[in-house]
Amino acid sequence: MPKYLIAVLLSFTAVAFAQKSPDYKLLATSRTSTMEKEINQMARDGYRLVGTMGGDTHEGEIIVTMRKLAKGDDEDRFQYKLLATSRTGTMERELQEAADQGYEYAGQMARDEVMVIMERDKTMENKSRSQYRLLATSRTGTMEKELNQAATDGFEFMGLLKRGEVMAIMRRRAQ
Repeated sequence: MPKYLIAVLLSFTAVAFAQKSPDYKLLATSRTSTMEKEINQMARDGYRLVGTMGGDTHEGEIIVTMRKLAKGDDEDRFQYKLLATSRTGTMERELQEAADQGYEYAGQMARDEVMVIMERDKTMENKSRSQYRLLATSRTGTMEKELNQAATDGFEFMGLLKRGEVMAIMRRRAQ
């Protein structure tokens, strides 16, 4: 068999493997502490968080979707922290504490409490830390005004959720 034909066949094989569908895992539990442990176990096995859902699910479960990292990527690259509280002020403080430890916003959910998942990428250890602001109100007009003020202050919108009141998570990346 000619060498160029072998090279063509090998390249088609490589393309076929590269186009393999992603490997997803779906985690579901009703306990926040269990979810954080399961997310971090999957992260150690080479997965990264790609989506969240909570609240209006069967038996109030929180559901997380994770995707297998590309071959050759550091399997233990990501670490997660799940923040959960019913108090807005507590959540804003915990968001900032996690950011100060190198974590970034990755997703949110709400049911009886507000839950935010923070992600730390070990390849970004020396990166500047972000600042977080949590806006909360029961009036949409007030929320719009606060969103625009936060944007003027350099914050970007990350997520919106509702638990009694409407909450917006805002982030300002460090310069």
